[in-house]
Amino acid sequence: MEVAIPHQLGREEVRRRLQSSSHEIADAIPGGMADVQTSWPSEDRMAMAITAMGQMMSGHIDIEDDQVLFHMEMPPALSFLKPIVEGAIRQGAQKMLEPPKD
Repeated sequence: MEVAIPHQLGREEVRRRLQSSSHEIADAIPGGMADVQTSWPSEDRMAMAITAMGQMMSGHIDIEDDQVLFHMEMPPALSFLKPIVEGAIRQGAQKMLEPPKD
C-alpha cells in the first residue's frame, strides 16, 4: 500500500515533525495495542516495524520536496484493514503536515 500526502513545508520541517511525533504512530493504528519501532536509515526515510493484532507489518516514510510517501506492507490476514489504515494515515499525516498558523 502506498499513500502520498502533499505538503508545502520543505524537507527539513517535515523531518522535524516526523521525528517529534513518531511516538504517536501507534495511537493512530486502528484497534489499539500496537507496538511501533522506528529508525532513520537515511535523512529522508523513516523505517517502521509494527506489530498489531499478532501480525507484523513493515513500511517506511519517504520525505520528498512536495509530498510524503507512506509505504506499508500488510500481511494478507490484515488486508481487510487496508482502507481503515489508509484513512488513518491520511488523517494523521494531513494534521501533522498542516502549514503553521500565523
